[in-house]
Amino acid sequence: MSDQLKHKSDPIALHQHAEDNLRYIRATMESATSFTGVSGLGYVMAGLSALPAAWLAARQPDAAGWLVIWMLELVLASGVALALTACKAVKQGGSLASPSGRKLLLAFLPAMAAGGLVTLSFFLSGHVALLPGIWLSLYGAAVMTAGAWSVRIIPVMGGMFMVFGAVTLLGPVSGDFMLALGMGGLHIIFGILIWRHHGG
Repeated sequence: MSDQLKHKSDPIALHQHAEDNLRYIRATMESATSFTGVSGLGYVMAGLSALPAAWLAARQPDAAGWLVIWMLELVLASGVALALTACKAVKQGGSLASPSGRKLLLAFLPAMAAGGLVTLSFFLSGHVALLPGIWLSLYGAAVMTAGAWSVRIIPVMGGMFMVFGAVTLLGPVSGDFMLALGMGGLHIIFGILIWRHHGG
């Protein structure tokens, strides 16, 4: 009798074991894949919003007004890009909370946090003229690092931002003009490429 019960329970145990294996394989594959939900449209919208921000910032009479314009632009552009990326990820059957999405965000945040600290320090010490080049460089570093978990074109965009940052820091160019070219132009160009070749 006990042998019969054992044989009857074997298929159940085998079925449970197979399900556990499938869950493990699925989780492993998901954690190894790139996050392809980055929104090209989000980058385009962020780039478009940077153009009037650069124009307004260049016309501010003091450093505080200038910084307020760019911080508002940061909030607006980040919010739009993040929302559209989240929507694209959901349409693809994933989410920002997926293992690859979390890795991308965690890789992106340290350089951005450093940028926030440097911005506060430089503003308090009256060296805001250096901030555009620093922003472009640190943003480029953040994008390059996060791009390791995304589509191949993302690190290329990050590298271009770093080049723009170097030109801004070392050359006799307007910081607001370079921010318009970088945060505006590069986002629009690469956003269109991602939009066309990576599903939106």
